[in-house]
Amino acid sequence: MAKHIEKRLVEQLKAKGKPAGQAHAIARSAMKKAGNVTSSGKLTEKGKKRSKMGAAGRAKDRAAKQSGRSASAYKYNARNNTARLKRRK
Repeated sequence: MAKHIEKRLVEQLKAKGKPAGQAHAIARSAMKKAGNVTSSGKLTEKGKKRSKMGAAGRAKDRAAKQSGRSASAYKYNARNNTARLKRRK
């Protein structure tokens, strides 16, 4: 099993009501599709980089990719694992 990033995904799936075995299968499949793990379950370079980012970094990165802005323009909301644009001063 890939380290932290997969563990967090499994926990999120179980919190949504998926049984443990099904949550692991869904997580592994999604991570393979995204290129974060190999077929043997080892983290790829991309997976290692995303795992080091932490939840906040990944949320900001997702938002930045979608909008075309930089990740530093976003603020992390731990309650729902999302990122929102920072307010202008």
